[in-house]
Amino acid sequence: MAVSQDQFEIKFRLSDGSDIGPKSFPPATSIATLKESILAQWPKDKEYGPRTVKDVKLISAGKILENNRTVGECQSPLCDLPGGVTTMHVVVQPPSSEKEKKVPDEAKQNKCVCIIL
Repeated sequence: MAVSQDQFEIKFRLSDGSDIGPKSFPPATSIATLKESILAQWPKDKEYGPRTVKDVKLISAGKILENNRTVGECQSPLCDLPGGVTTMHVVVQPPSSEKEKKVPDEAKQNKCVCIIL
């Protein structure tokens, strides 16, 4: 992650190729705080935006970042470029409630009952 005077310059790449940022964050910023920032800045014209922090996954240097870690802990020496901006990929998980509702209905339809008289 690019470091500039104890700040990390980070931009967030969305699945359609558009970006949020770049914006500066101190090394003590948690990944959960980054996700909250993404939720606040999410473009209103995009469909299927995240509703909560749990709907968002951040990927940096090929690793999924955990909410309880800080930006400073997640830095990668391979990604540090003086004065550069680090790009983190944003993945939005679709709501799982629809999938959970469909699975039990399908299971009920596929039952076979045999009666021997």
